[in-house]
Amino acid sequence: MWTPPGGGVAFGEDPADGVVREVLEETGLIVRLGELVAVRSAVLEPAETISGHRVQTVGILYRGTITGGALRDESDGSTDTATWVPLADLDRIPAVDLLAWARRAVGR
Repeated sequence: MWTPPGGGVAFGEDPADGVVREVLEETGLIVRLGELVAVRSAVLEPAETISGHRVQTVGILYRGTITGGALRDESDGSTDTATWVPLADLDRIPAVDLLAWARRAVGR
């Protein structure tokens, strides 16, 4: 399933710094963050999580600009392939619900 880059923040890490770090880890790209677009919170029940625990997730969506790096797959993590997907193709690929939320937030 396709998903935008993202992940957890470390304890005490500023969420914006976590976004920049996660994008670099998962894609090899260096980004400069722009405006905060949206925030969402969801409680996932045990049947919805890999761990079997009830958890709360908080999603923070920023606009960003690529300023460096080179697109590459994550070498040792939770994603297996990093690739550009044209906006016109997003409706034809299997994706996580986070993508639908992000698209609604940016009006695409």
